[in-house]
Amino acid sequence: MKISIITATFNSAQTIERTFQSVLNQTYKDIEYWVIDGGSTDGTLDVIRKYEPVFDGRMHWISEPDKGIYDAMNKGVSRCTGDVIGLLNSDDFYTTKDVLELIATTFSPEIDAIYGDVHFVSIDDEKRVRYYSGRLFRPWMVRLGYMPPHPSLYLRRSAYEKYGLYEANYKISADFEIIARLLYKYKIPYKYVHRDMVTMRMGGVSTQNIRARIVGAEEDLDACKKLGVWTCRPLIYMKFIIKQAQAMFVKR
Repeated sequence: MKISIITATFNSAQTIERTFQSVLNQTYKDIEYWVIDGGSTDGTLDVIRKYEPVFDGRMHWISEPDKGIYDAMNKGVSRCTGDVIGLLNSDDFYTTKDVLELIATTFSPEIDAIYGDVHFVSIDDEKRVRYYSGRLFRPWMVRLGYMPPHPSLYLRRSAYEKYGLYEANYKISADFEIIARLLYKYKIPYKYVHRDMVTMRMGGVSTQNIRARIVGAEEDLDACKKLGVWTCRPLIYMKFIIKQAQAMFVKR
């Protein structure tokens, strides 16, 4: 099974080398790696050029303006040739060396999606600040604005081909929309794996501030409406309570 990994990046010279190293250190080697750069000006391209030969032909990259991270992800998905596709953000890295090995051995013919857990660390010293598990998730919970951690999600390429790419018009919630679309509306078969897959640095667009979280919740509401998923604003905002409770009680 070939696994395609996509890293969307823009001015990530300070963090992307750690991302590249974590991909190189994976024990599973049947991979295709696409780096989709949005036209960086800070030295990111120098780091990409440095690592390209180290991947022995498995790394491919483009650098051009895009319309945001989800547009970049779509560019990557459209170029992938692997059986399964996963995403690794340019300021994140795999928690252990066997994550892709786990994905490859867990997928079976009847499964179209796999997700697990992630944890957040502080930007400066990488101190763990929150664990985010997919264990609680059930597809009906999209009505509550809740989803499994997107960076742990791996989808068959055929699922993208059949049901479509990310809705790039959303600034924050295209990941929520595609999960609601695939797992709730179209009911693709999935499996949860109890494993910490990705270490994420705080500061992403969806965790920047309260305003960003409100924008995300309103986009979740809009996505549900367009998908025909019944919900309402009070239910959508329940996700903040669920996440807070999870941060307090759900352990690795």
